[in-house]
Amino acid sequence: MIYHQLGKIPHKRHTQFRKENGELYAEELFGAEGFSGSSSLLYHEVAPTTVKDIKHGEEIKIEPWEENLLRHHHLLTHDLPYAGDPISGRITILYNNDVQISLCRPNEEMEYFYRNGEHDEMIFVHEGEGYVQTNFGRLNFHPFDYIYIPRGTTYQMVFSTKERRLLVIDSTGPIEIPKRYRSHLGQFLENSPFCERDIRRPEEPLYIGGTGEFEVRIRKQGRMHHYYFEQHPFSVVGWDGYLYPWIFNMKDFEPITGRVHQPPPVHQTFEAHNYVICSFCPRKYDYHPLAIPAPYNHSNVDSDEVLYYVEGEFMSRKGVEYASITHHPGGIPHGPHPGTVEKSIGKEGTEEYAVMIDTFKPLYLTKAAKDMDDGIYHYSWIPHA
Repeated sequence: MIYHQLGKIPHKRHTQFRKENGELYAEELFGAEGFSGSSSLLYHEVAPTTVKDIKHGEEIKIEPWEENLLRHHHLLTHDLPYAGDPISGRITILYNNDVQISLCRPNEEMEYFYRNGEHDEMIFVHEGEGYVQTNFGRLNFHPFDYIYIPRGTTYQMVFSTKERRLLVIDSTGPIEIPKRYRSHLGQFLENSPFCERDIRRPEEPLYIGGTGEFEVRIRKQGRMHHYYFEQHPFSVVGWDGYLYPWIFNMKDFEPITGRVHQPPPVHQTFEAHNYVICSFCPRKYDYHPLAIPAPYNHSNVDSDEVLYYVEGEFMSRKGVEYASITHHPGGIPHGPHPGTVEKSIGKEGTEEYAVMIDTFKPLYLTKAAKDMDDGIYHYSWIPHA
């Protein structure tokens, strides 16, 4: 990501940085991939290792749906009930060793702080506004925001609205900007569908002091661990570096179009180990005089495709609803529904929004997904269906 600095830092790394009373601030290297990947340096009022108490938390279990049947799925999530807070309210619906895809409609507030020690997180805000306060500063969020939170970040999510709906992606590996959008030095290229100006980075307030008892729930080794600190976890006076949380809004994605239908990789927004995240946004349709705007049938031989329908009428689909999720597993073809190909001809554009997650290893559905499945989606390509 882009270099960023917030708050007070010393002139040189790993040198004395003192408070007004002469005491040293505690320096912390926050890094990925050992000491060879991206990192940031944070300066704490009190060392982040100063823990008062540690307690066992609950094991994190995913219950698989043992359907053992290769078919397409349509999950109806519009009426998902409100429950829990932005962490405890997450319901995992699809997963493999690389990624976990969850839904969340929280109606409770976070009375604690959270740190995911296992996964990078990408939180898509479908409904709701508020802010994420982190040890790197504050990020104000709005609908259609992708909130990226690198593993190990301590944060608390606060809503200012009653409407709340999130799509959460927990990634075993890092989530990054596609390499083909950047130069060898990391700068966004001229042909990238978004650029540095579209990335929102942490802002003030940064430092939040105070003493008391502050609970930080840490996800690691398949369970929650409850850490208790006397010093506020956001007592950071400054930091700089390349690894930190940030936000990109889907509506700032500039679609790539052409004379004939463009394949899904033109919608790619992020890349990760064994999967990609794409954004379908309003765009002009293909402008060849004989163009067919609807996508062609295609076989996902080596990948599973998940589409989360955000807003608008999806041109190639019938029967999908607001917040619907479709899962097209690898090994069998899928494509536009009957009648949608002919109907698309002559259309000039679309106003649809959707998030697509393509994985290169099979995804597995959970028992929670079973309760959302319409049970008939795989028959929806029959012309009279």
